[in-house]
Amino acid sequence: MATPAHRVQASLPPALADTGKIAWRRAAYARRALLLLAVLLQTATATYFMLSVLPYNGGNWIEVGMAALFAILFCWISVGFWIGVFGYLIRHTGGDPHSLMRQQDAATLAATPMARTAIIMPIYNEQIGECLGRLKAVYLSLQATGQLEHFDFYILSDTREADIWLDEQAAWAALTRELGAEGRLYYRRRPLNQNYKSGNVGDFLRRWGKDYPYMVVLDADSLMSGTALVMMVQLMQRHPRVGILQSSPSLLNGQSVFARVQQFSNQLYGPLFTTGLAAFQLGEAAFWGHNAILRTQPFMRYCGLRKLPGWGLFRGPILSHDFVEAAYIGRAGHEVWLEPELPHSYEESPPTLVEELTRDKRWAKGNLQHLWLMLRSRRLRLAHRMAFLNGIMSYAASPLWLAFLILATIAAARMVIWPIDYFPNPYQLHPVWPEWEPLRALALILVTFSLLFIPKFLAVFDTISHSRSRSFGGLLRLPVSMLLEMLISALLAPIRMLSHSRFVLEALFNVQLKWAGQNRSGESGWLEAIINQAFGTLLALSWIAFAYWIDPMFFLWSLPVAIPLIFAAPVFVILSRIQAGQRLRRWGLLTIPEEVNGSQLLHDVNHNPIQHRPHGKLSAFETAIIDPRLNALHRAQARHLAGDLRRQRLQVLAEQCWAEGAQSLSVGERSLLAKDAPSLAWLHQQVWQASADSHWGRLLRRA
Repeated sequence: MATPAHRVQASLPPALADTGKIAWRRAAYARRALLLLAVLLQTATATYFMLSVLPYNGGNWIEVGMAALFAILFCWISVGFWIGVFGYLIRHTGGDPHSLMRQQDAATLAATPMARTAIIMPIYNEQIGECLGRLKAVYLSLQATGQLEHFDFYILSDTREADIWLDEQAAWAALTRELGAEGRLYYRRRPLNQNYKSGNVGDFLRRWGKDYPYMVVLDADSLMSGTALVMMVQLMQRHPRVGILQSSPSLLNGQSVFARVQQFSNQLYGPLFTTGLAAFQLGEAAFWGHNAILRTQPFMRYCGLRKLPGWGLFRGPILSHDFVEAAYIGRAGHEVWLEPELPHSYEESPPTLVEELTRDKRWAKGNLQHLWLMLRSRRLRLAHRMAFLNGIMSYAASPLWLAFLILATIAAARMVIWPIDYFPNPYQLHPVWPEWEPLRALALILVTFSLLFIPKFLAVFDTISHSRSRSFGGLLRLPVSMLLEMLISALLAPIRMLSHSRFVLEALFNVQLKWAGQNRSGESGWLEAIINQAFGTLLALSWIAFAYWIDPMFFLWSLPVAIPLIFAAPVFVILSRIQAGQRLRRWGLLTIPEEVNGSQLLHDVNHNPIQHRPHGKLSAFETAIIDPRLNALHRAQARHLAGDLRRQRLQVLAEQCWAEGAQSLSVGERSLLAKDAPSLAWLHQQVWQASADSHWGRLLRRA
């Protein structure tokens, strides 16, 4: 691909003194100290209460283990609770005065000059029509702001299969013609896809990073308004110490029941939690890898990722790069901000639970790698080490919860199977009478669940007080949608627990992952769901049978965890159904503001697709050979592969393709031919000279 012509960069305004720096640091220290005190007091009280519930009050190793696991899990839940509560308080007191958005007024921000910015979208085996449809909506939204001249777009492909990347090139060319975006919309497929997404971004920076002061990173399912993008550039211009500015993307465009539950939850509860999180992090926030703007030069200088030098899991390329890049740029003295008030930043939810868990399998291994960096890297800020810990706990909490259930089962079994030792110590004068405290246990469970649910109710109060209830279906439908979301979340919690526990174990044993594109549409089939959840179903059935044999009361306590696992396959299938999701939407349940109030971005995605048509009965590879315009396009993007042996092999493959058809070649052989411009030219010439009754002649009639 051709390098974009260098445009003269307007002189930037002089660096503005960041007068808010000391103020936000003081506020951050005070807020974090208050959070730590509240969490520790709450956890200590709950753990003491937990010990009083146990039969021996922590008098044996099983109960000590249960108390320790409970303390860790309760502490993690408590952090989330106080973040939500603090977010609610900030939203009801006029917002956070220390946030980046509020360090200048709107008029000052709007008057800030723009700077040249690259918008990059790394992709890998994506459904290119939908992917570029979202990019088209972003382009049109930027065009409407009148600031399009300051932005260039890059599609960065890591796709390996010829039929997919040839289709990507054709779709890019069609979109470029449609938008008149020649010299502004670029496509590059790198020859070697090393180091996953971070390697793809690094390849872009090495080639074109010096041409752009700023870079916006989008995922294949990202969607941002032109207003948001312009504001992000202006904020970076106003605050020269900021290295990364992260927006808070909301979920959008969900079709299946699962996706609609996820986006309803994200949009209803998300503002409280992101506001609270941003208030505690301030200028030491995390980078989420997409829907963010980066200051290019310091990012290039400080955020190169070396391979981990350890063993097993902790050796090789860093899989989850975003938190690490935020930590490195923070270590270099730059700030990282999360701004929940940036408008119209979106992404899409995985359509099914299968796809979410497939993604989580990769994320679990990547997040666990951060343990090495958290403990071994020098000069990282404490806030970023805590971000590493939070990411680790998002997956490690599941095996800890599973371990707690195992210990609880052992403790219950000991009371029935083994005789009770009333005199555990040799010189004990008085017997120890083990006693369960079911009422205290129930109270403790209710307190724990209240930490999970109170922030959700606060989010509903926040929505009503800001006159936004109509955007979620109205005062009558909003509580129904909330209860439906809570029920489905309760069903999914044990399923996620068991799956995440397996992912953590596989990561610790360094099981190799397959890097594959995400399926962003489609439904789960019965066979797929049954196979996927067979182990969990059998395990749950065995567990409740054992629990019933031990004690009917313990059997009843086990049902909330066991029932979702037993019926996991039907849950997978039902939640993946698009028709059921659309029926809920027609009923006004699980709705979000963009569906009720309308959204130009959402309208453009769903009703203004790119003008790229499928190839019909022909594959993209066959079309690349037959179609004169596309053949010329692909030859321009391809190379002349050198070397006598390689030329000989290419000639053999081209002749085989001509004689026996494209299907006679393997995926790798088709990719090799598609990368070579002379082979594409020779095949195109031969095909158009083919007789009408030959294989290629018949394909010509179909084209």
